[in-house]
Order: sequence, then structure tokens, then C-alpha cells
Amino acid sequence: MKAFVFPGQGAQFSGMGKDLYDNDTKAKELFEKANEILGYRITDIMFEGTDDELKQTKVTQPAVFLHSVIKAISLGDDFQPSMVAGHSLGEFSALVAAGALSFEDGLKLVYARAMAMQKACEKTPSTMAAIVGLSDDKIEAICEEVSQTTPIVVPANYNCPGQLVISGSVEAINAACEKLKEAGAKRALPLKVGGAFHSPLMQPAKDELQAAIESTEFSAPKCPVYQNVDGKPHTDPAEIKQNLISQLTSSVRWTSCVQNMIADGADDFTECGPGKALQGMIGRIDKSVAVCGIS
Repeated sequence: MKAFVFPGQGAQFSGMGKDLYDNDTKAKELFEKANEILGYRITDIMFEGTDDELKQTKVTQPAVFLHSVIKAISLGDDFQPSMVAGHSLGEFSALVAAGALSFEDGLKLVYARAMAMQKACEKTPSTMAAIVGLSDDKIEAICEEVSQTTPIVVPANYNCPGQLVISGSVEAINAACEKLKEAGAKRALPLKVGGAFHSPLMQPAKDELQAAIESTEFSAPKCPVYQNVDGKPHTDPAEIKQNLISQLTSSVRWTSCVQNMIADGADDFTECGPGKALQGMIGRIDKSVAVCGIS
């Protein structure tokens, strides 16, 4: 069975989507529609911008979303998923590709999400760190221990066995990294991100985004969408909405998503969008499945 997966923030690169714009009439129409919706020419930054320009909050998330969704649409009849999933931001791409959200509404929600997250980041100095080479149980225990005295640090992204990203205040992240290294982590590396995504520190963003999601019309997707908050398949629009709201302050259960997709019959995964990060994660979760990318 064929599964399509969609990447999240961090996969952006200069020049992304230009081949689609230049060679596909429908893609060009969608990119121009996005420029109109956003009120600025995001295509100029996507196609010719510097890395710093692409990292702007108002650019990064919409850019990755646009590249992923328009690529899926450009596949036409070749886009026939039995199931879909997206990593963090990529969940919005998956929902649009699967028909649960319109292109326009998906883009508006992604932009609202980006701006709400930026506001939350500015309230509290916070960050994330990638931990490699320790069990999830050990990382969870150390996060809980550190949070007793230096609030707050939590597991954020369960990417694959042996790789987990933690999220929290700068002070708590630094303290946790020291303890994780002492416990035997091969790497405990703070990431260059603007805030503590997928942690309770995103509560202000969650509150802001909730109103936007609740006022947006969702439809039943054409195939199950495996959502980050629980790693399980969902087709009910009300459940999908609630899980999308919860996602900002909940852990990304990517390992569970992939494992459950495989248990439900997926044996062929295609990453649709920029980068190769998800291909690497899936390969480490289960080496027996076929994995490729369309960037």
C-alpha cells in the first residue's frame, strides 16, 4: 500500500518550487494565488531568497506547505495514497493533499499558525535540542527530573528510535542536555530554532490558532490521515480539527505514525516536499519498507 508523507519546518531551501512554477501551468496558478492570499510575493523569496530570508516566520511554514501541496497536486493521477501523514507543519500539507482542507484554507491556517507561534516564542526565551543515542524512557525521565527545578522541558518530536527532540525554556534545555550527556547520549545538540515548539510554552499560540481552526470548514479526507498527537488514523473532521488544535502543545509521535501505517499495510512511502529528512527517519524506523522522495 502506498503512503505519502509531508515534511515540516526546516526542510526549506532557496529555489524550492521554481521548477514547478516554470513548467506546470496549474502549479503557477496556485503559487500566484498564494501570493495574493498572503499579500506578498512569497514566490520571490522561495525561488531567489537567501537562507536568512527563508527563515522568516512569515515565509518558512507557508513555503514548505506550498512546495509540498503543489507538488502533490502536480502529480495528478499519480497521487493515489492509501494513507497520508505529515510531520508537524506537514500535517496541514497532508490534510490538503487528502482533501480534508481546501488549498486556500490550508494556506491561511498555516500562515496563522506561523504568526501565532512567533508571538508565543517572543513571550518566553525558549528552544529545542536533538538527543541522539538514548532510549525514549531515559530522555522522558530526565526531562521530568529537570522540570521539577527548572521549568520546563518536555519530549517534543519522537522522530525515530534513538532520535528524540526535546523542547522547553533555554535554561531547562541546557540543564537537560548536560544530564543527558552524562547519561550516555551520543549527542545533545541545541537547535537553531526560535522557540519551544510542541511544548506547553506554545499554549498562547494554541489558543490563537484554535479559533481559526474551529471557524474553518473541514471535510472527510479521501484516505486516513495519521495524526501527530496519537499516531493513529483519522477520517472524522471533528476529530481531525481537535487533534490539529492539540498538536501545538503536544509531542509529535512520528515513530508511532509510521509504525501504525506499516501495521495497517503501508509498504511504500513517498516523501512529498522539500528535503529528505522523513525518508531517513522512516528508514531507521523500519528498513523493510520502500522509501523515496519527490522534491
